Amino acid sequence: MIAEVQSNIPTYDKIHLKFKLNGRYYDSESLSEVAYCFIKEGEPHQKTLGDFLQAWLDNNDYVEVQTSGSIGAPKKIKIKKQAMVNSAIATGNAFNLRPGDSLLHCLPFNFISGRMMLVRAMILGLELDVVPPRITPVFDETKTYDFSAMIPPQAENLLPKLHHFKALIIGGAAASHKLLQDIQGIDTQCYSTYGMTETVSHIAFRPLNGPHKTDFYKAMPNVKVSTNDKGCLVLEADYLFDGKLETNDVAVMHSENEFKLIGRIDNVINSGGLKLFAEQIEKHLTGGISQRFFVAGLPDDKLGERLVLVVEGEERPIDSEVFKDLKKNEIPKEIIFIKKFIETPNRKIQRKKTLELI
Repeated sequence: MIAEVQSNIPTYDKIHLKFKLNGRYYDSESLSEVAYCFIKEGEPHQKTLGDFLQAWLDNNDYVEVQTSGSIGAPKKIKIKKQAMVNSAIATGNAFNLRPGDSLLHCLPFNFISGRMMLVRAMILGLELDVVPPRITPVFDETKTYDFSAMIPPQAENLLPKLHHFKALIIGGAAASHKLLQDIQGIDTQCYSTYGMTETVSHIAFRPLNGPHKTDFYKAMPNVKVSTNDKGCLVLEADYLFDGKLETNDVAVMHSENEFKLIGRIDNVINSGGLKLFAEQIEKHLTGGISQRFFVAGLPDDKLGERLVLVVEGEERPIDSEVFKDLKKNEIPKEIIFIKKFIETPNRKIQRKKTLELI
């Protein structure tokens, strides 16, 4: 799809004539003015919006973006503005977004996911409504939006109102078992996305409900996926980034452009000579534990690492029935309660730092 429109790809210094922000048309000059107003007088989420707009409209051909730590320690990296344009067009093609379509923006502007929602609107000529990035977003319920992006807790809290959205991408963290069950009965087409700051937002997605629901992510056009000798995904997409990007995500290839995620290699637990993938075990537990949790390995003299279940909140009994779908060696040897998990600014659990609290 990208190749078909390659000659017509706009440059990053052009704002689509049909672009709207909160109901008003803007060109580059008026966007610069509103950015200044947001920074000086806006609410916290508007200030970060203003900062990004000023960076987008300056003379540099790149912007600085904070990574979430998916493939290393969190840091600021430079991303080419044209790569963000290319990513926006790829998403537009994948989800059939057209000029005049409406988007709800309820994510922080600090990270690539929030910034790309704005870039998509400016480049594709979409009408973007920006609301504060709350866990339960408040929006105009008289409208129906063509597209939006949320983290799983937002989608969970808005479940009775998701009929206001035709298509919804859910990313930033794994969706809970309950959310995956609940969205099966709604008309909104929900997708899980795969990507990171370094890939300029998502480069693959999979339907979570509807007739095309699948466990396999499909890479977007012009993205090459493979695995290395560790079984981790290797990505190539020269319209987004240079060279090969080796990830920490273990995956199984289904076809040349489809893959199933197994878990992060840095979350693998070596227990008694067996490799246990934390994310695979957690999938079997999501339906029976209401609090946030994760499994991890702690040093053990006999096993090397012993498998433990770490649960957020006050200590309470955990019914052994929760573990019925696990193999014997996948059942945690110990259950540990921690009052509050340590998390990143975009609410991802920092497993290693949380374990240090034990």
